[in-house]
Amino acid sequence: GAEPVRAATLERFAETFAPCGFRPEAFYPCYGMAETTLFISGATKTKPPVIKYVNAEALAENRVVVGGEKSRAVVSCGFAWLGDEIMIVDPESLVPRPDGEVGEIWVSGAGVGRGYWNQSEETERTFNAFLADKGPFLRTGDLGFLQDGELFITGRIKDVMILWGRYRYPQDIELTVEKCHPALRSSCGAAFSIEAEDDERLIIVQEVERSYLRKLNVEEVVGAIRQAVAEEHTVEVYAINLLKTGSIPKTTSGKIQRGVCRSQFLEGSLNVVGQWQLQTEKGSVSELAGNYI
Repeated sequence: GAEPVRAATLERFAETFAPCGFRPEAFYPCYGMAETTLFISGATKTKPPVIKYVNAEALAENRVVVGGEKSRAVVSCGFAWLGDEIMIVDPESLVPRPDGEVGEIWVSGAGVGRGYWNQSEETERTFNAFLADKGPFLRTGDLGFLQDGELFITGRIKDVMILWGRYRYPQDIELTVEKCHPALRSSCGAAFSIEAEDDERLIIVQEVERSYLRKLNVEEVVGAIRQAVAEEHTVEVYAINLLKTGSIPKTTSGKIQRGVCRSQFLEGSLNVVGQWQLQTEKGSVSELAGNYI
């Protein structure tokens, strides 16, 4: 729970368990949070999940364009239920965005809580958002879009990075990294940015499989990560930390703590077994990433 619903995961699961009688209609992608009594939207039980393939470059500009050479699969989290209302709002101008544009997900309804216990300022900021003609809404802090009434989640505001003038979602880069070399552990990496050389720079921290620790070829793994990220996301990696198995900061429920990873990277306190940093002058363009501009 509490993780992005990946189309590839649904497809692999359905394919693996099809011989046992599993049907795709049994999946139930949904969206919720504690502040809304756990439920915001959900799909129809009798239908398989709705998956849209949207242009990754357009998504980096907060636009939704179906198809394209580089597409990203996004899974519908269904519709609002029981009279709840979902709005997509520009998180800065606080103006509603139309279908087909990405913005912050705002929610109103009977299931929304009244606030945080003894946290009046955070309660006001999160639970009492108003549009010109309606409110209050809960500001979820999540990004997504509506299409044909269905909600699609694209990321979380605090995690989104602006790299080379475009919005980048860390979970997409993390998936690219973990798939690029067999030495890298699945779901055990973090992508985040830091300010360096007067620009926002991409950092990768990634656990190594235990069986590779003694024979780790750092140069080979670093090269695979840089190449994959450049090809898939047209972004250069500024620094890479390869971590000891089981050492990346996670919550008690197993979620990667990107903020803690960032802090420990800056402090130099991660359990590093291999590392690399781009050697470049201010304003230079990486030869590797430049091949894909």
